[in-house]
Amino acid sequence: MLLIPAIDLKDGRCVRLRQGRMDDETIFSDDPVEMAGRWVREGARRLHLVDLNGAFAGEPVNGEAIRGIAAAYPDLPIQVGGGIRDEATIEAYLSAGVSYCIIGTQAVKEPEFVARACRAFPGHVMVGLDAKDGQVAIKGWAEITPYRVDELAKRFEDDGVSAIVYTDIGRDGMLSGPNVEATRALAEAIRTPVVASGGITGIEDIRALAEAASSGISAAITGRAIYEGTLDFAEGQRLADSLRQTG
Repeated sequence: MLLIPAIDLKDGRCVRLRQGRMDDETIFSDDPVEMAGRWVREGARRLHLVDLNGAFAGEPVNGEAIRGIAAAYPDLPIQVGGGIRDEATIEAYLSAGVSYCIIGTQAVKEPEFVARACRAFPGHVMVGLDAKDGQVAIKGWAEITPYRVDELAKRFEDDGVSAIVYTDIGRDGMLSGPNVEATRALAEAIRTPVVASGGITGIEDIRALAEAASSGISAAITGRAIYEGTLDFAEGQRLADSLRQTG
């Protein structure tokens, strides 16, 4: 299981939010490129970038910072989400060196967009499904929809998405532990790899997710835990690697 550091971008700075609330932020750095370098030096094999302003605006807002990170680390796979609502945005990010674009709100509002994107950019499209109590949320988690996460995931896997990034809103940024049971259930319900997100607190959470990786959990995104020091990123990746080798 791959451990992926998250860099959440708001107004050009690296922040973390609690449960997606834009008014409840902690600023960790004014230099996103340097922050990316920190995780690269600690052994990150992929980065997860989120344009928080873009998620609310419906278009890229922190594109300059994202392009700067991609240019600084051209050989590092980068996945980006937040404000991706059209094919032109995907094309621009891929041209800048981004490896994967994560479609969130637009996937729920216009499912056919996912199918078109997968046809136009095969192997480069993921879908982000953010849920609270199993119900999908959109627009930067500001709106809860009537759709269940497993139903939408099954719909998108036939389009050929590379992965489903599943975030439990109730756990995100709260250091309360990931929802391993719900993540495992989703991974077992579909063939597409699932990337777990939200709630990781420490090394035992990595162990729990890695031990469930055989169900289809391919990676886990970590944010607040590695910024506040409750999880040592390098140690977490070593543990995940060791469990894979012995599993």
